[in-house]
Amino acid sequence: MNRTRAMGSLVLSGMLVASVSGATAAQDAGELVVLCTPQEDWCVEMTKQFEEQTGIDTTYVRLSSGEALARLRAGAEAPEFDVWWGGPADGQIAAGAEDLIEPYISPNAAAISDEQKAADGTWTGVYVGALGFCSNQAEIERLAIEVPDSWEDLLAPELASNVAVAHPASSSTAYTTFYTQVTRLGSEEAGLDYMKALHPNILQYTKSGSAPGGMAGRGEIATAIIFSHDCIKNFEEGFTDLVVTFPSEGTGYEIGAVALVKGAANPDNAKKWIDWSLQADTQEIGPTVGSFQLPTNPDAAVSDLSVALDEVALVNYDFDAAGAARTTLTQRFEDEVAAEPVE
Repeated sequence: MNRTRAMGSLVLSGMLVASVSGATAAQDAGELVVLCTPQEDWCVEMTKQFEEQTGIDTTYVRLSSGEALARLRAGAEAPEFDVWWGGPADGQIAAGAEDLIEPYISPNAAAISDEQKAADGTWTGVYVGALGFCSNQAEIERLAIEVPDSWEDLLAPELASNVAVAHPASSSTAYTTFYTQVTRLGSEEAGLDYMKALHPNILQYTKSGSAPGGMAGRGEIATAIIFSHDCIKNFEEGFTDLVVTFPSEGTGYEIGAVALVKGAANPDNAKKWIDWSLQADTQEIGPTVGSFQLPTNPDAAVSDLSVALDEVALVNYDFDAAGAARTTLTQRFEDEVAAEPVE
């Protein structure tokens, strides 16, 4: 596996402006409930360290982005969460369009590139990751094909029932996959046509965006469509047949975001979490638990296992347009391609 140090083109220069508000000693009161979208071990470590540093009783619920959006809708009258941390920003953008989150401009947001935050403070980027292919080299060799490195490669008949991706209704990884096709092919109809063409090669649409990586690691499929950092995590955890490639036509990427839930029971503590999540040292927590996304704070150290974005062909992914189209496009996917998976 290629292990290049990343100082990607999306991580721009800047300076940390302020430390987390009040999060210096166990003097703060109350509690905080985090809606957490990244992998579980990162959620655990983030909430543990925030509680230790602030004295705020901190808990989390881990949900994929689609599930998170649905829970926010269901609880809009009496929100059960205070802050939404992680997951591609199109999820927070969709939530903002439904008046489920509210603006907060952290003093620490000055360190974050304008490309990686909403000007009105409805969301602020905390990490970046690129979508890619996670292939099992042994399975690829068994099929007597080359490791896929283009979107068209995934349509090969040799890969029938040998690819997995999450469902866009439950996963922002999958929605990023879908909207990447819309972007690179020029229209929603063309993007939907590609997903229909890919469908015969899909063994399973999972609920979790990262789950296909484990399937590839175990040899259940030849290729998973996931964020590259999730493939690297699986590789580091022992699935050493895995290899990461990126589509030559261009791929989508995520800006993982943090946002304040509208009507939160603990808004002051939620703001402290947002301030803290934008600090350089906080953004260095991820690699300690095997999460190799790129930090948005330019003062944060970058893991040697993170992808170099300036070496990857990226599509011109429009997060605002993706967020605005999310509800309609995921419903069309469910109606015209595949029903949403159920437990």
